[in-house]
Amino acid sequence: MKNKLKMGTTSMGIIIGLCLVCAGALVMVIGFWKTLVLALLFLVGFFVGSVENKQAFMKNAANRIIPEKDAKVIDLKSEIAREQEEAQSKANEEKDGE
Repeated sequence: MKNKLKMGTTSMGIIIGLCLVCAGALVMVIGFWKTLVLALLFLVGFFVGSVENKQAFMKNAANRIIPEKDAKVIDLKSEIAREQEEAQSKANEEKDGE
């Protein structure tokens, strides 16, 4: 059964197609926003039913989004400039070595 429900198989294509047809029918019958609310409620229910340790999951998700207090902040412009200078110096060294 697991082999039939892999991405790229005919069975999975039929399942995804049926889900999209149902979503389209919902949009036509009850409207876009109500369908969006139903999808959101489904996702919340899926989360509640499928995640075993919700507290650890939420903590890990928050730690990925919000950096720690002592995390080093990186200035992207200065990092790009530093990398460009390093690349330029390597190119000059290769030129001098020839």
